[in-house]
Amino acid sequence: MGDLKNLPLHALHEAHGGKFVPFAGYDMPVQYAAGVMAEHLHTRAKAGLFDVSHMGQVLLPLSADTALETLVPVDVQGLKQGRQRYGLFTNDAGGVLDDLMIARRAGDLFLVVNASRKDHDIAHMRAAIDGVVEVTDRALLALQGPLAETALARMVPSVAEMKFMDVAQVEWDGVELWISRSGYTGEDGFEISVPSDAAEDFAAALLAMDEVLPIGLGARDSLRMEAGMPLYGNDLDEDISPIEAGMTWAVNKVRRAGGDREGGFPGADRILDEMQNGAPRRRVGLRPEGRAPMRGGVLLFDAETGGNQVGVITSGGFGPSIGAPIAMGLIDNAVPADATLFGEVRGKRLPATQTDLPFHKPDYKR
Repeated sequence: MGDLKNLPLHALHEAHGGKFVPFAGYDMPVQYAAGVMAEHLHTRAKAGLFDVSHMGQVLLPLSADTALETLVPVDVQGLKQGRQRYGLFTNDAGGVLDDLMIARRAGDLFLVVNASRKDHDIAHMRAAIDGVVEVTDRALLALQGPLAETALARMVPSVAEMKFMDVAQVEWDGVELWISRSGYTGEDGFEISVPSDAAEDFAAALLAMDEVLPIGLGARDSLRMEAGMPLYGNDLDEDISPIEAGMTWAVNKVRRAGGDREGGFPGADRILDEMQNGAPRRRVGLRPEGRAPMRGGVLLFDAETGGNQVGVITSGGFGPSIGAPIAMGLIDNAVPADATLFGEVRGKRLPATQTDLPFHKPDYKR
């Protein structure tokens, strides 16, 4: 445990009863006094504050947009100032190296990458792009839920004017906040980059509000599963293509076949071919029958006995807003959409119904 890094707000998490687990090299709060179920439901009803300072924050010069496009199937050049979009780093085999957010601001491109892939991503970018700067002196917080705007606007009134996927640089108490209206829960909300030395005061001011509770990794995972959002290393990986993962929408129009800047990203041949002709596998939502969750790694079969293995659960658990187990899996594309699948849990095959994603309808401010 001695090798784990602490978040800038470690003491604040302890003060709120945080229980810690190792995650991506950090000592991370998995839950607080209220517990995962209560934290999840509070975020759906009011507002939850997540410490995501373990994630990588990276700055690129504005002139790097063309070079960045050689690494992602994204329209970076056409991204308007004050806006961000979702992106994927792909590999030559058409798999996914990581997923990330890309924002265009007045003076730079601001990227947020996953903690587990931070060092990899920065090296990957530096091999292709000049002027890559890792931001190491800022915390990153996410305020999520239907009352997130109400809470944050008390401190930063201008956030009420932001729409989904807007970004802004605003002042609060003498420091600059970098804010995006986005998140990883399926709820309206914001991600806020704040200087590390001001992060505790900022977080404490939010947590003093009745609407806001601290939320740990446990509820973060159940919230994103209900929202059908993939987790890198589970639902996205180096051997899973964006098309298999159900992320066709993340391949922007100008980078598709017939687009103005068609291809030109790693794995484009495979990815564009799968867009035209179908992929060998597909990501699906699953509703296990009964109360037993099916977690990541559970094998999926096409029959209760015998039959063939046709896939694997990539993420699974209990959906508190649904009141039942939920899962996502990667299955053979030849499996009919209405076929019942069977997950092998402790030597017994249990039925699961395929269902559309997401399980919980997102509510963003467009």
